[in-house]
Amino acid sequence: MTNPIKFSPVKILVGGETREFDLDNPELPDWIKDVAMTSGNYPYDKKMDWDAYEDQLERLQIELVKVQGWLQETGHRVVILLEGRDAAGKGGCIKAITRYQNPRTARVVALPKPNDRERGEWYFQRYISHLPTSGESVLFDRSWYNRGGVEPVMGFCTPDQNAQFLREAPRFEDMLVEEGIFLFKFWLNIGQEMQIKRFHDRRHDPLKVWKLSPIDHAALSKWADYTKARNKTLQATHTRAAPWTVVRTNDKRRGRLNLIRHLLGQLDYDGKDEKAIGEIDKQILGQGPGFLLNHWE
Repeated sequence: MTNPIKFSPVKILVGGETREFDLDNPELPDWIKDVAMTSGNYPYDKKMDWDAYEDQLERLQIELVKVQGWLQETGHRVVILLEGRDAAGKGGCIKAITRYQNPRTARVVALPKPNDRERGEWYFQRYISHLPTSGESVLFDRSWYNRGGVEPVMGFCTPDQNAQFLREAPRFEDMLVEEGIFLFKFWLNIGQEMQIKRFHDRRHDPLKVWKLSPIDHAALSKWADYTKARNKTLQATHTRAAPWTVVRTNDKRRGRLNLIRHLLGQLDYDGKDEKAIGEIDKQILGQGPGFLLNHWE
């Protein structure tokens, strides 16, 4: 299967220089290929070894199975938000977390754009029905934070609606935490050239081409706009009750492992094996907009 959509070349500002990029060209330019992994000041120049990754991931997934049993026994509830630019690796993180989970009590929510009725509702309303009941975990593949990033950048909401969202989100999340829900907010961050490379990979992979949309193509020339929206959102919604955890995902393997380690480290479940969880790489994962800005911009 090929993508029937044809994408026109776009001009992209990269490293202070304007370059033309043709997503339909099967040849990835060297100016992307040579620096993709280290873009955004990423601290590693190669992916983590696959065998080492699989070994560590399996140990973490055993711990995640323990967490699911603990949730069912205690009735605790977990909400995990996965946010970030397109192609940051949200779907892969969710698959790594849920691979050995019972889908009846570990649900993934990926909502389409709101319909006419939902557009007339309170913005948070359509997300509430997807929150977990006793013993459940829910993973949001994008969440109410669409109104902090994609919507204002692409003109899908007004500035007033965006400002209202940034005021209301911390209050909404305070209620979730006060209700006893364990709320995790992960922002997955990648370098610009890595995003371009992943878009190109999707465009020319018949198994992944469905992931690429005109919105993704439009995002290529809006990197700075998304950066501004990201910074504004994280600064307004990083709170004591519901902090942001930032994960650098140029290497998806390192990103997934450290994200899961953080998740496990915050839960006091039965049979917890600290040795299996291991240590977090502090170059890959940190807290809040300060960590993000100190490392990249």
